[in-house]
Amino acid sequence: MADSARQSVWFPDIYSKPVLVESCDQPMSNDGGALLLIPIDRGLQLTESLAAALDDPRQAGKVQHEVVALVRQRVFAIAHGDPDGNDAATLARDPALRLACERSPLGKEPLASQPTLSRFENTAEPRRLLRMAEALCRTVLAHQQQTRRQRPPRLLRLDLDPTCDPTHGQQEFSAFNGFSGTRCYLPLLVTVSFDEEPTKYLVAAVLRPGNASAMTGTLGVLRRLVELVREYFPQVRVRLRADSAFAVPQLLECWEAAGLEYVIGMPTNAVLARASPRLLSRARARCRRAGRKVTLFGAVAYRAGSWLRRRRVVYKAEVVVYPERAPRDNDRYVVTNLQRRPRGVLAEYHSHHDLENRIKEVKLDLRMDKTRCAGFAANQLRVLLSLAAAMLLQAFQNKLAAGSEFAGAQMGTLRERLFKRAVRVTESARRVLWQCSRHYPWAGAWNEIAWVVGATGG
Repeated sequence: MADSARQSVWFPDIYSKPVLVESCDQPMSNDGGALLLIPIDRGLQLTESLAAALDDPRQAGKVQHEVVALVRQRVFAIAHGDPDGNDAATLARDPALRLACERSPLGKEPLASQPTLSRFENTAEPRRLLRMAEALCRTVLAHQQQTRRQRPPRLLRLDLDPTCDPTHGQQEFSAFNGFSGTRCYLPLLVTVSFDEEPTKYLVAAVLRPGNASAMTGTLGVLRRLVELVREYFPQVRVRLRADSAFAVPQLLECWEAAGLEYVIGMPTNAVLARASPRLLSRARARCRRAGRKVTLFGAVAYRAGSWLRRRRVVYKAEVVVYPERAPRDNDRYVVTNLQRRPRGVLAEYHSHHDLENRIKEVKLDLRMDKTRCAGFAANQLRVLLSLAAAMLLQAFQNKLAAGSEFAGAQMGTLRERLFKRAVRVTESARRVLWQCSRHYPWAGAWNEIAWVVGATGG
């Protein structure tokens, strides 16, 4: 392998002159721009608190890689775009990843190997995973409390949604899900948001069997989250938003008993459909006259067969129009204990759906769905490590000034344009030198962000 790495290759016909490609011995990294994430992690103490939640069952005298180094290696590798544990051998001497793990970028000892990381993942057990999950949630809430100490929030929203995590093998508790049409896990993700701010911060990710019902583990997660929220924000109002799978008596009664607010979608049924025909008729008539979408709103007191009492259900009677298609009814129903006007309640519910974009980011950009271990607990650990990487990147996103070039950019875009920056690395007794190309197209934006996260003039 070393001989082939030194081998030169020619491209004789792609230019007017032959093009020679040579390997060199100068240490380099493709992830030099990810240096920006290191001060974010140190400020949050994210990986440190995550490692502190784990017991180390190994004999101290035989430990070569501390738990905190293993956690950092996995979290930063995921953030850099290398979520597969099999990449460990290739990245073991990568200067950027070594620096993130507080190792000398050009040191002789490599980072942990794939077998070491695999053993680390497979030592996971439920009580450790619970401590890790709580440590991650506390990190986010403590950071938000610190950020908002001058102006405490009045309203905190909890948004939750399950997602399909397809499995391909004999993973423990993998099961066929009829809705998704595949064998899978069904993780539950939860975010928090504050007042009228649109940003949703991931705080929990719980792996569940593929045949889990909507309420499997949900009440336990929500109860603990509310306890932690009250610890950091004692006076805040808590509001839950979720889709129709969660409109079940246990959740509604629990939330009402705690004096908390909820806005939850309702599946359409024959009884609810009888509440909206008058508004739908008016909407159809207006649509025929105007030739465009028409939406009307209403509310009704409704009691499902499994409910002990009536609850307020608001609905929209909508007729939508698409080019070259016949108008189509689009009625929607939401159960709530808010006393706002129906239009406002529906607007509140629809803003819940931005959670799907956060789920897309952690699945596509951070590969949270790489749950390939045989054991369920090991896969839950992988989900938590991906969640930690997502929290790190969200904290980085919050550092980007509104109106700046990368404000609002998704995690994949940030990695591609800011973190994937080739650097040449040298190290002396006095300093580590990160040398970048002058032709890097986003150098100006990168330098501005570096100042924001804590860099100083050279």
